[in-house]
Amino acid sequence: MNFDFSDEQKQMRDEARKFLSEHCPPKAVREVLDGKAPYDKALWKGLAEMGFLGVAIPEKFGGAGAGHLELCVIAEEMGRALAPVPFSSTVYLAAEAILIAGSDAQKQKWLPKIAAGDAIGTLALFEGKGNPSPKAINVTANGGVLNGVKKPVADGAIADFAVVAARTGSSGRESDISLFIVDLKGSGVEVKPLTNIDLTRGQAEISFKDAKAEPLGAAGEGWGVITQVLDRAAVLMAFEQVGGADRALEMGRDYALDRIAFGRPIGSFQAIKHMLADMYVSATLARSNCYYGAWALSTNAGELPEAAAAARISATQAFQHCAKNNIQVHGGMGFTWEFDCHMYYRRANAVAVGLGSLSYWEDALIDRMRKKNAA
Repeated sequence: MNFDFSDEQKQMRDEARKFLSEHCPPKAVREVLDGKAPYDKALWKGLAEMGFLGVAIPEKFGGAGAGHLELCVIAEEMGRALAPVPFSSTVYLAAEAILIAGSDAQKQKWLPKIAAGDAIGTLALFEGKGNPSPKAINVTANGGVLNGVKKPVADGAIADFAVVAARTGSSGRESDISLFIVDLKGSGVEVKPLTNIDLTRGQAEISFKDAKAEPLGAAGEGWGVITQVLDRAAVLMAFEQVGGADRALEMGRDYALDRIAFGRPIGSFQAIKHMLADMYVSATLARSNCYYGAWALSTNAGELPEAAAAARISATQAFQHCAKNNIQVHGGMGFTWEFDCHMYYRRANAVAVGLGSLSYWEDALIDRMRKKNAA
């Protein structure tokens, strides 16, 4: 079985890397990090024009109709460039939720806007500390309106709409959870930006007070859809993390070859060699798991739940490891604002909890493997 990408997909990766290197250099990331703009609007429009926002959206809904393998390729390059745009929240979460559970009318309304860069979406799932769980959802839906608070919501301060998980019953079971689409610019919605370790990927608190909500999917099936969305997003986010890990490794390697100490490059010292070798091993192992996840995602294989969890775990560990060690390789200079190391460190730690903590996915993998072996 060949898990590698095709020549056409590799060509798409090269095009994405070239585009991002020209339109999203570290200077552009810093402009968002240091400035007042919450994201790079010009880059967002450029990604839409390149067809990257709609690469996995069917052509009949305004997308490119390519597929999830192509989206994995794009995701890796987005992570490598630390693109300061709401790509993951809109494409991995909101668009996937609509693709899975949306009616034809909802798909016709939102997916073309997403593909064209005219709408930013997000998934409003969390309600404070803790991992994804039906019991943790307290926002209520009754009579077509929502009440309650969601936080943190990825890119919630700039999103046009949100897919919201809300409670429609009181039995304490998963069947109490349903999904709704809410216009975040409508009445009854209050959005408050939150402080985040990665200022290029915003978080927000969203309060609903009799906010109008449109059902997404069948009532009581919301948690099943959320589980599917999180698994898909776990694979796609893992590719972002691998892209970031690879770039952090490259930064450390290049610095180790250029920095001279005691008359020779610091890369010739054994301690630095071991550090870089460990980074390479963790990134390579993560890539292997990501490729397996990409295959499972693109074929909708029964192994997707396990593959998604494995990819998420290994990629999270690899990105955090490489981002941290990149700073160590750079020594005292690596901690300074002038160097780019901290931007990868920020992103690594921010995305590590965006879909649930590392322990959540570790527990999920163990539970899924046990159930599979017992079947």
